[in-house]
Amino acid sequence: MNMDGLKRQAAARALEHVRDGMRLGLGTGSTAKLFVELLGERVRAGLDIIAVPTSEATRADAARCGIALTTLDDIDRLDLTVDGADEIDPALNLIKGGGGALLREKIVASASDRMIVIADDSKWVDALGRFPLPIEVIPFGLAATRRALEKAFAEGGVSGPMVVRKRKDGHVFVTDGGHCIVDAHLGRIADAPRLAGLLTPIPGVVEHGLFIGLASMAILAGSGGIRVVERPEGRNLGDLE
Repeated sequence: MNMDGLKRQAAARALEHVRDGMRLGLGTGSTAKLFVELLGERVRAGLDIIAVPTSEATRADAARCGIALTTLDDIDRLDLTVDGADEIDPALNLIKGGGGALLREKIVASASDRMIVIADDSKWVDALGRFPLPIEVIPFGLAATRRALEKAFAEGGVSGPMVVRKRKDGHVFVTDGGHCIVDAHLGRIADAPRLAGLLTPIPGVVEHGLFIGLASMAILAGSGGIRVVERPEGRNLGDLE
């Protein structure tokens, strides 16, 4: 099965956790897009839900699929968020932000009772850091922010080049919130929770792509089937099916 087929399997399994009357958070990225499409099929068949999208791209996809949308200004809590991830470790800590929506994704995930991460099994890693860590920053004072990031990385026991993300046309990538993203190529992150704590207070850092303690379940699709891993302690709930 190709990669899209594996992602669709994971999205379909996550859909089994959706019930009538739920308030959902809709993630951003290729796997989350498949979940939105499958959710739209259920909605057109009569499923009654309302959702908060994590990006303008997801908002457009959800509207096209006929999904009723709202905002966190109008409702105070979500029952479930379903989103993808760039990396997932055994504690279900994540790196997210490859699609550039990490700020809204983290706001929505934090406002949810549960977060299910859906991915192909190539995203499962022993330790985070193979994927560059996205850090959303304010353009003003970027050089000072980068110096502060270097200091935080050194204190956190990691190092590596930082690159301001560009679009395919060579222009600087700008998030839905009007910020830039610095991608930090750090390699193995031995203590992701500690690094997250060092990055959060830096002036100029809007948000970072370390999602610590937010995911409650990961649904991983591979050539051998579906694997479900749930917190706490990365406990495996089921063998490959």
